[in-house]
Amino acid sequence: MPLQQASAREAQRILELARHDSAAAQEILRSLTLEEQVGLVCELPVAARARLLGLLPVPEQVIPALPESELCFTAKAVGLADAGWILEHASNDQLQACFDLDAWSDHALDPTALGEWFDALDDAGEETLVRGARAIDTELLYIFLRDRIAAELRPNEDGWEPEAGSQTLEGQFYYRALKEGDDVATVSRLLRGLFEQDYWLYFRMLQALTWEDPVENEEFALRWRNGRLEDLGFPPWEEAMRIYGFLRADQRLALPAQSGALAVEGWQLPVWMPRLPVAIDAEHLVFRAAAALDDEERRAFLIAFIALSNQVAVAERMPLGDAESTPKAIEKAAALSSRGLELLARHHGSDSVSMLRRVPISRLFRIGASLERDESRSTSSPE
Repeated sequence: MPLQQASAREAQRILELARHDSAAAQEILRSLTLEEQVGLVCELPVAARARLLGLLPVPEQVIPALPESELCFTAKAVGLADAGWILEHASNDQLQACFDLDAWSDHALDPTALGEWFDALDDAGEETLVRGARAIDTELLYIFLRDRIAAELRPNEDGWEPEAGSQTLEGQFYYRALKEGDDVATVSRLLRGLFEQDYWLYFRMLQALTWEDPVENEEFALRWRNGRLEDLGFPPWEEAMRIYGFLRADQRLALPAQSGALAVEGWQLPVWMPRLPVAIDAEHLVFRAAAALDDEERRAFLIAFIALSNQVAVAERMPLGDAESTPKAIEKAAALSSRGLELLARHHGSDSVSMLRRVPISRLFRIGASLERDESRSTSSPE
């Protein structure tokens, strides 16, 4: 039985055991290594992970060891309003990734999602709230604050009075809710925490609110975010769209001069390696061919395939913070690359395994996407 499948079944077994014997389930978990505990959590559907995390003997060690995207998926499955106990133990890199993955809609910030993540940090306590604010870019922190409050510096003149509803922590900067009736409790706790723990950042934010340009700040925030997403394997949209570059019928049949499609370097995945159906009876040809590779080749294939799936997710503008996006991207990557693989194997009179070794998976996908585009044109053309 594949290791991942065994982990998934073991995780389910432990959860079932916990229904009537919590102590026995905890004893099993206590006997596992940290890596094994992380694997059990990640192999579960996101909706079931909180139950297992609650059974772990030391969840504060397992939570920061989760891949960045998996932490984001898990917190959202719990519900951000109830995820404070998870975020309390998340690492700074994980917290930053949560904002990168889920606080944006395509290339624009989602103010609602941004606020929900800050409210979740607030629920985790002042220490986590301040730590999260310090983990993200100052430009993003500024945008969150500017969406909630207006600030002004007390002028050096007699008789000045702050606007109604204003608050101050040090008698120099005053802030108030930007919209009448807004609750700024999270912002107030954040500013107080920064004032006490990181006065420079507090001063920097209050000063920025009085004169900095929000458009410029958002441009820089997007730039830093895109750079980090590239490090996690998510290329910029323009680069991701290259896999949909149309190939003419004659171009599709060309083969690389040399093999080496599986000479792929790995990187730190932000997700737990998905349980891909690599087997001789798999639905998609690309997975059936991968089952015949040796162990090293199969590992390289998996890395290349996940990179392709990330490109699909970005190109299709799928929400990167949603757990459902990963299986959707995988399905599309598998279906279209299989079409490309089938065409080349048939045309060149070769087997699919040899073609998979020779032709990069991204090229196979591009061929399949071109075939799909041809079919779409033919069905939409008037008779």
